[in-house]
Amino acid sequence: MSEPQPTSPEQEERDRRIAELEARMARRRVGVKPVSAVLAIAVALVLLGMQWRDLAYFFSPREPLTLGAEGAYRVGALDSNRYAQVHGVPTVRGAYERGGDGALYVLVGLRESPFMVRRAALPGEEWRTGRPPPQPDQRPFAVRGRLLVEDEAPRYREALTLLRSMGEVQPHDGKLWLIVEGERPGADRGRVLVALALLAFIALNAVLLVKGLRRG
Repeated sequence: MSEPQPTSPEQEERDRRIAELEARMARRRVGVKPVSAVLAIAVALVLLGMQWRDLAYFFSPREPLTLGAEGAYRVGALDSNRYAQVHGVPTVRGAYERGGDGALYVLVGLRESPFMVRRAALPGEEWRTGRPPPQPDQRPFAVRGRLLVEDEAPRYREALTLLRSMGEVQPHDGKLWLIVEGERPGADRGRVLVALALLAFIALNAVLLVKGLRRG
């Protein structure tokens, strides 16, 4: 039986380099660089922060905050990002918009109040682009939905500014308040699933960050 041949220096150097390369590849498979993990966590936290107000509304009380009716509004009970209900007489003029689903919506004020309402258009409120908008239905109505102070409703800033300039609503402490009809706490489960996914992503990168620091 023949004895094994001695390994040459070139073979030893080649084996050493192969072993180093395999070790590096193994480290890359089980983790990420600390800088990459920190960046990933930071981005996920920013995305989570952008959803914080919506998440707070998801878990807010489901019993509506009663804001009263014409002549007896409870402005002292105003609380932004809450589910609320109110009754009132609509303003003569309103603003119209198309939702992402193509449905027509009306932004109309409640007379002698700081309240604006965004609701679905009613029969007789049909509007087509390029034509003058019709007058909103003038029957008093009750509405339930998400209550937001105007500073927290940037999407509707232009419409609120327009309706404020018409002088039919009365801001409270310089602010208008918007009720988005139909938005109920606990309804948007998809947003919670996204938040949970972000939290899981943050936890995973935190673990990888710790492992990367220990290896370093």
